[in-house]
Amino acid sequence: MQTGETNLATILKSLSPFLNPGSYVFCPLPPDREIDNKDILCSFRESEGTCVIVTKETADRLNMEYTVVMSWITLTVHSSLEAVGLTAAFSKALTNANVSCNVVAALNHDHIFVPEKDAPKAMTVLAQLS
Repeated sequence: MQTGETNLATILKSLSPFLNPGSYVFCPLPPDREIDNKDILCSFRESEGTCVIVTKETADRLNMEYTVVMSWITLTVHSSLEAVGLTAAFSKALTNANVSCNVVAALNHDHIFVPEKDAPKAMTVLAQLS
């Protein structure tokens, strides 16, 4: 298994942000509610309960609660779980552009969720960062 890049300068040069198609939402999953795993992009168990990230279409079909419709950007560079500074670098750049971001760091890539209206601006900022 590859461990990914750890050098921040190399990572930043190789960000290659990709805007995934579709609209995504973060939803609370009540304890008595079941949802098919194939409908879940990501889930996280917090002390308040389980949160799932699903397509807006799925949330609407299942009548799930959400507040903000997001776009999903994948940084296609394979960064290491031990890389230092990547999240700080892109979140600072997005902050300077007044773009809110929610981050999911997975094994191979970092995934950034931004309000759908800000996706074009976020893509420009991330492209400039690299």
